[in-house]
Amino acid sequence: MGNTAVPRGTLHYATRREPGFSEVLLCRQGPVVSRESMQERDPWFESLAGSAALSQSELLALQEDGFVVTRGPVLVTDLPGLSHAYDSAVLQADRVDLKEGSTTTRVLDFVNRGPEFDGLYLHEPLLEACCKIIKEPFRLSNLVARTLNPGKVPKKLHVDFPNDDDGWPMVGFIFMIDSFRSENGATCFLPCSQGLATAPDTFDGVVPACGPAGSMLIYNGSVWHEHGPNLTDTPRRSVQGALIRRREKPATDWQTRMRPETLSRLGPLATYLLGL
Repeated sequence: MGNTAVPRGTLHYATRREPGFSEVLLCRQGPVVSRESMQERDPWFESLAGSAALSQSELLALQEDGFVVTRGPVLVTDLPGLSHAYDSAVLQADRVDLKEGSTTTRVLDFVNRGPEFDGLYLHEPLLEACCKIIKEPFRLSNLVARTLNPGKVPKKLHVDFPNDDDGWPMVGFIFMIDSFRSENGATCFLPCSQGLATAPDTFDGVVPACGPAGSMLIYNGSVWHEHGPNLTDTPRRSVQGALIRRREKPATDWQTRMRPETLSRLGPLATYLLGL
């Protein structure tokens, strides 16, 4: 449906303002990398690009610091149900989808784990961030559960995707099932490090991206980052995903993985982002 016109009234989002939420604002330096304009029109991209879901301060933090913590798409009253759905999906996952790392446990394909997770990759601020950072039509590459195990310490900073001649290729996001705090291993970023070619040797200068449960962390995939040490005795849970240029191959083959019950509930925007 890439060349189908998208009515402006197709997209509907709710905006909420909750007390007690603070933004992450850090250094300000350097221009945003420019890109060539799209060679072919994409009505969905053009529609999404007109969004103003991020505040000016949030957008500035994302473009210059390389990350921002903002409100997520799930109401506070719905978070307990989402937490239960997360635990159930992880327990019921096939072993082939379970990836045990040295510090984290991942479960692949949370697009097909239940309707509770459908809204995460459709969150309007996230899609606006993709338009502003990737600056061309994009798609969902993956959506996974990731649990940082207790007592684990980070290894070294990394980037998910280095920038190239076309600019920034990826936007990542982390939906916080649990609150992200310094003591439980909140993801740490080296502000303004997108485009830095050499890996930093230390964690000097990194900043933890903290937020209450239900927050969403959105970041440029080319900024240097890593989870912090989980000094607690409790796992720290999240759902993480990446959106990439539409012309690139996604990490998950949605065509092959798609379940009939998932496909039956997907709307036009989700179908577009999954490339179905």
